[in-house]
Amino acid sequence: MIRIAIDGPSSAGKSTVAKQIARDLSIIYVDTGAMYRAIGLYVLRQNLDTKDTAQVCGCLPNIRIATSYDPQAGQRIFLNDEDVSEQIRSPQASMAASDVSAIPQVRAFLLSLQQDMAKKQSLIMDGRDIGTRVLPQATLKVFLTASAEERARRRFLELQQKGLPDTYEEVLAELKKRDDQDMHRAVDPLRPAADARMLDSTSLTFEEVVDTLVKWAKEASA
Repeated sequence: MIRIAIDGPSSAGKSTVAKQIARDLSIIYVDTGAMYRAIGLYVLRQNLDTKDTAQVCGCLPNIRIATSYDPQAGQRIFLNDEDVSEQIRSPQASMAASDVSAIPQVRAFLLSLQQDMAKKQSLIMDGRDIGTRVLPQATLKVFLTASAEERARRRFLELQQKGLPDTYEEVLAELKKRDDQDMHRAVDPLRPAADARMLDSTSLTFEEVVDTLVKWAKEASA
């Protein structure tokens, strides 16, 4: 079996790249960030404070998260049997995900689920602590990043296509805020694993990033 861990900051292209690599290598893709976003969305819907540990932890017994793969729509995530794959991509859900992911009980809640997935099958998993915490024995660990400005540009274009009104300046400010929050949280902060391979995609095309990672994966599993 092959297990690939991709970590990196928000909007570095981790999920898009991981999905393509999963297709190229015929393995399962697991979007861990979507799981945190689903929890964040649930807390927001309850009109609770996503930074309040007691309020968030009080929600956990009521949350069920499942994933599936649709050949047409791709990876889907379900929150209590509702497909929330689109709702979790809003800027509000993104910040809520960053907030709840800083809570140890939330991380423990998802850790066992994520690690159990890795015991059963070859997969690629992306997030912020996959190589350092979730899959420390991964076949290949990658830290994928890009400049804050480039990541904000990519995210801004995504939001424009969805008709959302955020400006580039707002997206960049929010992204820098999330970077700081993710890197300085007390539990499992965003950082490269000691044995991770670094890839800066600022000046690379999507195809170049995928080709590089597929090559590394084949070398690591040879």
